[in-house]
Parts: sequence; structure tokens; C-alpha cells
Amino acid sequence: MKMKKRWEKALQNNYGTPEIALDHGKGVEVWDENGKRYLDFLGGIATNILGHAHPVIIKAVTSQVSQLSHISNLYSHLPGIELAERLQDLIGDSSARVFFCNSGAEANEAAIKISRLTGKKEIIAAIGGFHGRTFGALSITGQESKRTPFEPLLKNIKFVPFGDLEAMRKAVSKKTAMVILEPIQGENGVVVPQHGYLAGVREICDDHGALFAIDAVQTGMGRTGEWFGFESEEFQPDIVTLAKGLGGGLPLGAMITLGEKVPAFKPGEHGSTFGGNPIACAASNAAIDYLVKKNLLSSIKEHEMHLKTALSALPGVAEVRGRGLLLGIVLETDIAQKILPIAVKNGLLMNAPSSHVIRIAPALVVTKRQINEFVQLFSKSLREAQNG
Repeated sequence: MKMKKRWEKALQNNYGTPEIALDHGKGVEVWDENGKRYLDFLGGIATNILGHAHPVIIKAVTSQVSQLSHISNLYSHLPGIELAERLQDLIGDSSARVFFCNSGAEANEAAIKISRLTGKKEIIAAIGGFHGRTFGALSITGQESKRTPFEPLLKNIKFVPFGDLEAMRKAVSKKTAMVILEPIQGENGVVVPQHGYLAGVREICDDHGALFAIDAVQTGMGRTGEWFGFESEEFQPDIVTLAKGLGGGLPLGAMITLGEKVPAFKPGEHGSTFGGNPIACAASNAAIDYLVKKNLLSSIKEHEMHLKTALSALPGVAEVRGRGLLLGIVLETDIAQKILPIAVKNGLLMNAPSSHVIRIAPALVVTKRQINEFVQLFSKSLREAQNG
């Protein structure tokens, strides 16, 4: 409770006051200031892809900070160049050009500015979508509760139902600069569109000369069993935005443009003092190297099926949706918020993006033993919430 009181006296109340204060972690396990252990199945909201205190991240960060910590973007450095080249390889396009920043919101702000370089201003996004809380990113976020207190926001933004190709077809025109979508709407309750939807949107954008941007902030870096979360539909977007898992737990975002038809920033048109910091890039390189070396993406689908099978069988669970290790446990009743404090008491961390959905996004290094423990703790917490 000591840290809770200090938090209340020193920090803005935009998050409310956290009920627990974490002290240290190892992999998928964390301990609070009182020494209580928790199973972390939120992973910093899909961020800690190798979990807490992973040896390869510690080694990379320690080595880099002993050589070069921060140099702004007036100079180049090897970790940043290597990471940009690695992202080119992962996305499979040598024409890809990378802009590094610090967060998903910043990456999406950069995408908005790229879209303006087409000479058009209209952007189409999805109802329920989430792209960040900065002014531009909030303007394309399709959640009224987040937008309303800060209106008026950017003009020329249209919202269409997620997954509805006909609505998208009616909305896109020659005036449209960009369509931006998430492969899975994480903050909206882990909502997955029908297979083929994204490829269909690609065709609509091509018909009207609009850019198509994929916000892979939450689905990216292997979380779905694919590097970015859209590859199974076999199309190429014009822009991909990344953050969260990209930094392996450190603040790092990226906006990637693909293809020669996409406008490019000229010197001085955009920037970020801390974007592509050598330490964050070193951590990202280390995390990607480890995922590749251990072939971890191949086990993610197996984990997905294990979790879906076990959780779907629990009384009170309507369905489990999502892909890979970004899953939404859809409840039959609106008790998601009621479950959370009970789960914390039982030593389990997760979150509820809506009243009837629990979201889980554990580190990609999670083991079958830890998944089984999660199912047991979740089942116990669900029963207690139902009976309480």
C-alpha cells in the first residue's frame, strides 16, 4: 500500500490508482511489493513478447547502454539500421522504408501525415477501432467515449462498421486518402473480421487510389502466429504501423511504408527525438533474434488451440475469439469487471476491454504448464464471480 499512497500524491489520475504495485518479474511471472506472485497474462498489453527480465534483453540493453545510449536523429547508429533492415526482411519487401518513433499512437500520427502527402484529406476507419490517444490518432479512433471529451478533432474522418465490405465499398471514393484498420480490434474486445475482409478492403482501395494502412500495433511481432497479423490474406498494405511488442518491453514504435506509390517524408517533414533510440532498437533486435532462433511462432497456434479448447468448455464462457496469443474470452454475462479483482486475489493478471470480454495477451515464451495454471486460476475466478 506504500506505493499506492505515493502514486496518488504524485501522478495524474488518468489511469485511476492501481490496486497493486509490481516490484519485479521473471518471464510470465511477476511479484508485487509485498512479495505476492502473479501469473501475468496481459504482458504489458501485448508488449512484453519475451516476458520480464529475459536474459537476451538484459544482455542487449546492458551492452548497448555501455556503448551508446542516445544520439538523437542527427546521426545514424547500427542497431537502428539493423532493425530497419530486419523489418524489411520480415515484411518481405525491399522497398519498405521505416520511420521509428516511441509508441503506436506516434506511428499512426506518422501514417496520417503520410496520407496528407497524397493531396487528399479524407480518412476512413472502423467503428470500435483504436489507434491511440494523441490528437490525430484519437481522431481516427472509432470509440465515442474516448473521443467526445476532446472534440472537435480532425475533420474529414469517416467511420464504417468493422468487417462490413459493402459499407467500406460505399464509403471509399476518389477523395479518400487512406483507410486504416486493425487486423483484430484488440481494445474493442478482440474482434476478428471474417477471413478475406482485409484483402477485400485492399481491392476497394486500389479501385479508388486510396492508401491502405494496417495498424499492427497489437497484432504485430508474432503475437498471432504471423509477424504482423495480416499475412494469411496474402495482400500487401501501403503502410504498416507497429509498437508494443516491437521493443521487447522498451518504448519503440515504427511506421513502415511499402511500394513506390506511397508518398515519402522529405527531410524536416517529420521527426522524433527519441524515436529509434539505440537501446530500444538493440532490445528489439535481440527479441526478434530469439523468436527466430527458438522458432516460437510455430508454437503459438498450438497454444491458441489449447487455450480456446480449455476455456470454451468452462460454464459461463460463450466463446473464445482472437488469434494466436491475443484472445478474448467472451462471457455469457456482463461480469468481466467483477472477475478482475477476484483474479488478482487468486494471483492472475489480465484485463477487460468491455463488460463481457476478458482479454489475454501473455508473453510469447509462455509454457504449456503456465497455460494450464492460467486455465485453473481463470476457472476458479470465474466460478467465484458467478457465485458471489
